[in-house]
Amino acid sequence: MLDHTTILDGIALGLSVAVHPTNLLFAFLGCLIGTLVGVLPGLGPTATIAILLPITYTLSPVTGLITLAGIYYGAQYGGSTTSILLRLPGEASSVITALDGYGMTRKGRGGAALTIAAVGSFFAGTVGTLFIAVFAPVLSVVVLKFGAPEYFMLMVIGLVASVILAQGSVLRALAMIMIGLLLGMVGTDMNSGQYRYTFGSYELLQGIPFLPLVVGLFGIADILVAVERYVRDETVPTISRISSLWPNSEEVRKAVPASLRGTVIGLFLGLLPGGGALMSSFVAYSVEKRFSKMPEGFGDGDPAGVAAPESANNAGSQTAFLPLLTLGLPSNAVMALMTGAMLIQGIVPGPQIMTKQPDLFWGLIASMWIGNLMLLVINLPLVGLWVQLLKIRYRMLFPVIIVVSLIGIYGVNFSTFDIFLTALFGLFGYLMHKWRCEPAPLILAFVLGPMMEQYFRRALLIGRGDLGIFIDRPISLAMLVILIGLFISLAAPHFRSFRREAFSE
Repeated sequence: MLDHTTILDGIALGLSVAVHPTNLLFAFLGCLIGTLVGVLPGLGPTATIAILLPITYTLSPVTGLITLAGIYYGAQYGGSTTSILLRLPGEASSVITALDGYGMTRKGRGGAALTIAAVGSFFAGTVGTLFIAVFAPVLSVVVLKFGAPEYFMLMVIGLVASVILAQGSVLRALAMIMIGLLLGMVGTDMNSGQYRYTFGSYELLQGIPFLPLVVGLFGIADILVAVERYVRDETVPTISRISSLWPNSEEVRKAVPASLRGTVIGLFLGLLPGGGALMSSFVAYSVEKRFSKMPEGFGDGDPAGVAAPESANNAGSQTAFLPLLTLGLPSNAVMALMTGAMLIQGIVPGPQIMTKQPDLFWGLIASMWIGNLMLLVINLPLVGLWVQLLKIRYRMLFPVIIVVSLIGIYGVNFSTFDIFLTALFGLFGYLMHKWRCEPAPLILAFVLGPMMEQYFRRALLIGRGDLGIFIDRPISLAMLVILIGLFISLAAPHFRSFRREAFSE
């Protein structure tokens, strides 16, 4: 068993890796880019990570993952700035912050709202990092007892849970899961050597490349949607005057307990497939409003309405790394991109990372805390600069992003076929947006599908073709019971109403 001494040794190793000048530089660049992405509406962290993935392949695995992680939680910070000052959420998880953040700005308390959001985010990020450091070693030891049946059941639970916690229609989310599984089957069957769904294309014999898929579905599609949205309205937003950054005692009294509750909600929802920052922020706001003595004040500048979602989304973005690092299970689209980045670099996410690559495991964890500290320093002094960036015309910004994306795609394999695939998936992602379908379940299924097939076949080999192996093993049986419970919850009216309410604010 791992004791506290081992954890402290791991943290010390992680700090020695994270403070290396190269890693510090790229952590700072990741946080800076993430903040910029969060500020500018139209591109989220998923799209930006997808676009920048090719660049990180020239870096070492540790440095590349530290950079991508910085972009991810940097976007959670940056999105709050324009939400609060302009009611323009730069990132999806900051939508709920705009309600009371902009309400405080109208009252002349925009600066205080920014400080509440930044400090709450830093506190939640710090707690989230400590949560990972304490529980990851314990969970890794438990997961080492898993066999093929347990891993298969775990991944099925992950996909079903991502459907339950996805926004919008359950049927659409299920359809995305099925499409993702089908796309994951393209290529050569590892067992029989048969070609599957290649349509005579030699380029698809190794399967659909990961980068064209994610850059198309998230990067290109998001740009097309944003261009459509802003092509008719490119008015420069009116920038509100930033008041004093210091919250008064009444605002602190309301914000502190809300931040604590939001952090706890984010810690646990971040672990769930389909949860993460977005779900955490909406649920934290709903909970805070329900337990408030004056719920009528929410939406009109209540500090608790800023502290709770901002703390929750940053805690959720941190703890989303825990299932990835210990179980090899991505809990949301960004973690699926992280999984793809690891696999392309020859790293298999899961419990073996801690023992075989402790520098990567602990270095990434330590960099999270350093990154959160950097973000606290970056965001508040440069608030004016971030808001001024909104004056950039989108007709100038988006063509540059598309060109950079396509150059990055071409530079990986020097294949024009990858460019055509990126364009095809970009068009498909745009149509998905029109049909109100979330791409996140598709990406999760695409990443998990091949692994699920592999573990299912291994389980049948162990059980000599008998499906009873999934109920003969206690852990697998327990997971099957959980899976049945998840399916029952889909039909429960109370759960459906809670699900709608969580995203309806």
